[in-house]
Formats: sequence, C-alpha cells, structure tokens
Amino acid sequence: MKKINVLVPDLPESVNDATIVKWHKKIGDVVNSDDNIVDIETDKVMLEISSPCNGKLNLILEEEGKIVKSKQIIGEIKQYDFVKNETSNNLVIETKNSLLEAKKMTSKNEISEIFFKERKKYFTPSIRRLIRINKKNNISSEYIKNETKPNKLNNIEEIQKKCDQIILQKQNVNEEENNLFEKRVKISRLRQKIAERLLYSKNNTAMLTTFNEVNMKPIILLRKKYGEIFEKKYGIRIGFMSFFVKAVVEALKQFPEINASIDGKDIIYYKHCNISIAIATPRGLITPVLRNAEIMTIPEIEKKIKEFSIKGCQNKIKISELTGGNFTITNGGVFGSLMSTPIINPPQTAILGMHKIQDRTMVVNGKIKILPMMYLALSYDHCLIDGKESVGFLMTVKNIIEDVNRILINI
Repeated sequence: MKKINVLVPDLPESVNDATIVKWHKKIGDVVNSDDNIVDIETDKVMLEISSPCNGKLNLILEEEGKIVKSKQIIGEIKQYDFVKNETSNNLVIETKNSLLEAKKMTSKNEISEIFFKERKKYFTPSIRRLIRINKKNNISSEYIKNETKPNKLNNIEEIQKKCDQIILQKQNVNEEENNLFEKRVKISRLRQKIAERLLYSKNNTAMLTTFNEVNMKPIILLRKKYGEIFEKKYGIRIGFMSFFVKAVVEALKQFPEINASIDGKDIIYYKHCNISIAIATPRGLITPVLRNAEIMTIPEIEKKIKEFSIKGCQNKIKISELTGGNFTITNGGVFGSLMSTPIINPPQTAILGMHKIQDRTMVVNGKIKILPMMYLALSYDHCLIDGKESVGFLMTVKNIIEDVNRILINI
C-alpha cells in the first residue's frame, strides 16, 4: 500500500499560516477520496482539506489547535490497492489475495466468513471505534473488552448503552462541581483578526462619525408595489441593501475622496466601486466584496448578497471574495440597533452604518406625520476626509433613498 501525505493547501500571500480546527477522521478510520478529513482556519476563512485518495488515515502529525504553514504535511493516508465494500457491515478487503479468494465465492456470507476467520483474534472495527469514543469519557477499554462476547459480533448497541449509563452516572455525581467552573474556549483566528484590525483602526485613524436620518417610506412602497413581480422574475426577494449600494455608488462618484485610501504620503484614488458588505456568520463578522458595483444591477446585487450569506454560514467563502473592498456598508438594524458608530475597516477610509427602521413623528411641510425613519451613520478618517465631504456624501445617500428617480436623471 502507498503512503499519501495530507498537505495544507496553498495559502495566499496575505495569509501567513492557519490553525487546525477539527479532525473529522481519527487514526485508523477508513477515508474515501474527496472526504472532508480536517478543517483549518485562517484569519479570514475556514478551509476544508479533502482526502486525496481511498485508504486509511495512518498518521496525524498536527493536532487540533496547532499552527500550520502552506504545503505543510499534517497527516498520512495508506492508500488501498483494492477497496471493496461487502456485506451490511461495509467491511474492507485490502489485499490482492483476499480479493481473489473472495471472487471465487458466490455468497456474500462466505466472503464475510473468510474475512472473520483470518481476523478472529482481533476486535472488529466497530468495537475498536467504541473503545476510542469512550476513552474520552474515562471508560476503561478493559471494561468494553470484557463486555464483548467473543461469539457475538452484533452487541455494539448493548455495550454502548451500558457505557452511556456509566457516563450519565459520572455526570450526575460531578454536576454540582462542574457548575462551579466557567466555560473556557480558545479565541478563533477570525475573532483574533477582527480584534487586531479594529484596534489598529482605533489607534491609527482620526475617526469621526456624522449622522443623518432617512425616510424609508418611498423604498417600502416601491418594494410593496414591485416585490412580487421582482421575485417571480429573478427568483429572489428585493431588500433594502441593494438600494443603499446603488446610492453609495452614486455618492462615491460625487465624492472621490471617500473612495480612496492613504498609503504613506500618497493618496490612492480607486477607479471602481468595490463595496464590502458586512455579513454575520456563526464564526463572526465577514465583509465579502461586491466588485465593480457601479455596473451591477439591483437583481445582480441581491443575488450576490444572498450567495455571500449562504457561503458565509457554510464556511465556503473564498479569501479572494473578502479582499479588495474600498468602502463598507453594515446593517445593524437587522439585529435591532437604533444607532451606532461603526468602525472603519482599514485601509478603507469610511463605512456606512444602517439601522433599525422605526416609526417616528416628523414635521413635513408644517404638518406632523408618522413616517418609517432610519438613522444613518458615516464613520470616516478625518486625516483624508473633511466634514464637508462626509456630510455631503451622507446627504447624497439620503436624497437618493428618499427619491430613487434621482439616479435616472443623475442629480
């Protein structure tokens, strides 16, 4: 049998290393080609490493929590010359001789009989797996061996029930003691990176936030009028974020200082509007990028945002999809936030915060009306952007949201 190395995939230049999060297979487990055997986490994404071949996991060189580099060997798989599943127990016949002998038999039961005859002095894979599982709960392997009846191979469920009873007894005895301790978990690489970048932004930018409020009634009526038709045609619901993306794109065209960044003593002005959209995932906040948003339609924006949300929750987001943003939009309103001061995502120089839509009394043309209002917050780096540009930018976004027709006549 050949020995095949399990390698860390190529990591981008911006990513120095990764952390092993979880091994899905244990030493001795059978693996099939393309089975996910281990997850590794960079400071941006979670990556799945699949088995390069059919075989058995022979070695684990780096345990969970260890730091690994690109192309590093982290495990070893013994590749099977022949892999054949037979009988309801999915037993593996590994050698040429066993396979040739098995082919002479016409009955699956006879194949199974030969297999067990050659290995009768060993425990079955199911028993060995049972020993490994319960070892974590401090149940002696001798106990399981004694409970295993040599002339019976199908008493796994019985033994597991007895083991579960022992575990439950231990939990009941130690319940009061365990309640005295706090739960302690290691900070994920993503959370460490978020903390690092936020602290960098706080300490290295002259951050200032300006606020305004926008009447959401026109957009709400527009969605109500065309929402059903939109969903039938494009297969996706129309949300608020796509309108804000379009409004931000128009505002960035009018205020190019906000679509820029500082590089030493230089200012870099970007030609395209690459908008980062903040998305909450089980692992933390990520900001995938809508590239060239200036040429995207509202249906395209909605589809891309939905795709990012699904991939983010499934840990399928790619590193390339998280880099290259020039401006960020975050929506704390979906969680009920009424107002906040979002923090800039370096090297960007500004971020727009959307918030909860709430009915408030407003004076319009001398009359009191109840309108669905939203507070907007623009945090910006005062080193590059002055108050005039920041307030003008936010007013442009507000005016477009309150009257989308402005985009059509470019005002």
